[in-house]
Amino acid sequence: MASPLSPCTSVRLSALASVALLLLSATTVQSSQGDKEPVYRDCVKQCVRTNCTGARLRGFQSTQPPYMALTGWTCRDDCRYQCMWTTVGLYQAEGYRVPQFHGKWPFARFLCFEEPASALASLLNGLACLLMLLRYRSTVPRQSPMYHTITAFSLKMDYFCASAVILYSIYLCCVRTLGLRRPGVSSMVGVVLILAFTSHVSYLTFVSFDYGYNMAANATIGMVNLLWWLCWCWQNRRTLPYWWKCGLVVLLLHGLALLELLDFPPLLWVLDAHAVWHLSTIPVHFLFYSFLIDDSLHLLNTEKMGVKLE
Repeated sequence: MASPLSPCTSVRLSALASVALLLLSATTVQSSQGDKEPVYRDCVKQCVRTNCTGARLRGFQSTQPPYMALTGWTCRDDCRYQCMWTTVGLYQAEGYRVPQFHGKWPFARFLCFEEPASALASLLNGLACLLMLLRYRSTVPRQSPMYHTITAFSLKMDYFCASAVILYSIYLCCVRTLGLRRPGVSSMVGVVLILAFTSHVSYLTFVSFDYGYNMAANATIGMVNLLWWLCWCWQNRRTLPYWWKCGLVVLLLHGLALLELLDFPPLLWVLDAHAVWHLSTIPVHFLFYSFLIDDSLHLLNTEKMGVKLE
């Protein structure tokens, strides 16, 4: 799912990341109450048998919108989508709670997006990132020690949303606390983080999109990120007047992440807790980049005065 602390370099990359997450979610093999139901299973079997072979399959492929074909929606996927709503209707008619299907709540599909609210929120996050990155580049001189770290490394870490965001933040914290005096250390940490990120994405993509594992991994590196930044803020609270911006950002991000623990059927089949979380993080971009600008200018002035960098 796309991320709060990452200085995104383009809206296009954020949109592609959103599509990738949506497609990976669509192919999950997790079993839930809805897809265990005999009525759902029988519906899918009948639909596939009737519509996904021979002339009917060719007819489906010829009438399918190009954007659906390009994003990997198959005839079987369409059967699952239609049968999902058939099952939901039966549950509601009997007064039962709406079930999940394949590890997800049912969402009303819009174009190729199975979770349109989350996709829109990711796009807005990308726009906020782009806007503030442009402001950063226009405000901070290229001579600042943190300039190239912020504008270049984000190119490598802006593809898998939440995990990339947290790992990027850890790298940035490493550069800020150790790398300015020991650039070799931050470089090695950067390599380790990229390898960890690559392994994480590869497992979720090619082995199993395990929501439990993904949540546990993000929670673990999230705690490392939170504690490291808060320690830095505490150590510099007397010398850096803008330290509170960084502390507030990391507290807000981890606090807002609790929204992910909420679990309810999407309102109007569009807005769920995940989408609300994405939307709530948009304002945090502006505070985070305000901190980055203040800190980068501080480092530049410190370097000009010949003072040893912190």
